Amino acid sequence: MALPLLVFLILFPVVVAVLLGANRKASLFPALVYPTAGILMIASLALIGHGAKVQPSFFTAHAPWVEPFMLIAEVLLAIYLCFLAFKRRDMVVGAFVVIQTALLLAFHFGPGKEVHVSANLFLDQFSLMMGLIVGVIGGLIAVYAVGYMQDFHHHHHNVKDNRPLFFALIFLFLSAMFGVCFSNNLFWMFFFWEVTTVCSFLLIRYKQDEQSIANAFWALRWNLLGGLAFLIGIIYLYLTTGVAELNKMLLLSKMAVLLPVALLSFAGMTKSAQLPFSSWLVGAMVAPTPVSALLHSSTMVKAGVYLVLRFACVLEGTTLGLLVAIVGAITFLIGSFICISQNDAKKILAYSTIANLGLIILCAGVGTPEAVWAGMLLIIFHAISKGLLFLCVGSIEHQTGSRQVEDMTALMVRMPKVGVMVMIGIAGMFVAPFGMLISKWVVLRAVIDANPLLAIILIFGSAATLFFWVKWLGKVLIVDREYKTDENTVVKAQWFVLMSLAAMTIFICALFSPVAKFLIEPYILEVYGRLMPIGSGNMITMSIMLTLVCMFPLTFLRYDKGIKVVDAYLSGANTANKSVQFLGSLRDVKDMEMKNYYLQGAFGEKSLMRLGVILGVLFVIAVIVIGAI
Repeated sequence: MALPLLVFLILFPVVVAVLLGANRKASLFPALVYPTAGILMIASLALIGHGAKVQPSFFTAHAPWVEPFMLIAEVLLAIYLCFLAFKRRDMVVGAFVVIQTALLLAFHFGPGKEVHVSANLFLDQFSLMMGLIVGVIGGLIAVYAVGYMQDFHHHHHNVKDNRPLFFALIFLFLSAMFGVCFSNNLFWMFFFWEVTTVCSFLLIRYKQDEQSIANAFWALRWNLLGGLAFLIGIIYLYLTTGVAELNKMLLLSKMAVLLPVALLSFAGMTKSAQLPFSSWLVGAMVAPTPVSALLHSSTMVKAGVYLVLRFACVLEGTTLGLLVAIVGAITFLIGSFICISQNDAKKILAYSTIANLGLIILCAGVGTPEAVWAGMLLIIFHAISKGLLFLCVGSIEHQTGSRQVEDMTALMVRMPKVGVMVMIGIAGMFVAPFGMLISKWVVLRAVIDANPLLAIILIFGSAATLFFWVKWLGKVLIVDREYKTDENTVVKAQWFVLMSLAAMTIFICALFSPVAKFLIEPYILEVYGRLMPIGSGNMITMSIMLTLVCMFPLTFLRYDKGIKVVDAYLSGANTANKSVQFLGSLRDVKDMEMKNYYLQGAFGEKSLMRLGVILGVLFVIAVIVIGAI
């Protein structure tokens, strides 16, 4: 039975979180985190055997104490957040918390007394896929965080060492994410949804400086707004239809669920940082890198797109679906353009994450089997590649003291192993036949069939992604002088995580066909009753390309040993200093520089964000209005 595994994945991290929160000895963190992460990864992988059925499995999983416990926890969290909002004098956060809690209590002690749910938990291919992402990638990032946080506090003496809270929140977050993935009871899903919001808020403010606290409250505002929309949507659904279960909701007529779907899509768009809500995710990059990798790239933001993709069959062919798709398309285009002007590697990863989440929302809005197929693939490949890149940037920053792309010149010589990982991660985002490019090709095909105008946005946004990824890759590979190799800040556990994610980036592509047949096609068949064939010719082409790509990193394994730096030809004006200095027109000595173009005037962050927010507000309002009509 899969039920014990589902319950274990939800409850076990909570127990470990309590133990970690009570632990005050730094030496015990590896002893607690490493085995726990390994157990979660194994338990997640064990679900594969139970998910082999085409038909979803539903479980009652009822205990009389669960709903009272969730209600008490909600109230306690609300009191805590109100206290923090009062101290901060953030009336917006306080108002959202009070309204949400009052609405929840009024429903629970009123109509909610009659709620009867026959299946609280479930497992199908989509939830299995999400569970694997949370368990495997989340577990790997937790392992990486042990060494990273030790080094983090070594470099940041002014930040209070509160690692017990940090790791407790990480595992509490993983528990909540499993709850979101496996909850069929919409009120259970809402509870876990809000726990991820609180964990994110506390982790963003970990440094406890003014910027971290301000950005954490900004993120909390938007996520609480989404949570309020989530709660209103499921209460309205129950009051009008008597349904409080995800599977039964999707069986109702489109007209009966259009407003709840609009509200839940709104919640999903806030959680996945779609325009006009994107600024919270960019601000969240002040958190330690494992937080960015886990919450704001690989898993938490995926909860938002997971929810909206669940309603793709309802959105298909509707005006509401078109509006949701336009929000995603605008987010993809604006996010990709902003990346061009960014030099900070974490901001590039943040905006490209926002852009790719927009692409998944676009797929959900289109709602066809082809679009959902592509959206699910995007979730898988994006989670792996972005997790790898975020962690690589964390290692580079600790070694070099900078996360600026311009400071990553000759990374393949200075940090050759990390350089290979960065190269694989970047290739995974835009090079054929890696999954992101395959998925974008399928999205383009689906969009052209559904709405050709959206295809234009997709094409321009994809062109921008090529531009900013190639700029970064070029800085990693270019060598303009002799450098010493130094990677001593990366410990063995971190190497294990980076190599595992790099291998997954390649091997998941190699297993592309089985992954699609086992995880994606059964779900598509269950929801739509038909499949989207890829074609044997395309599969053979992708296999040949993948073989060549697999050989590509091997050529760089000893790149730092075999390279020879010679003088660059500078029109005969070289100085005696090898290749890096030349004589100017006035015979003054100048340094040779190779830098990227960032085109701030054309792709400036402020101007594009302003435009994106205006467009996002208009179309998000339209989403709610159309849902209510």
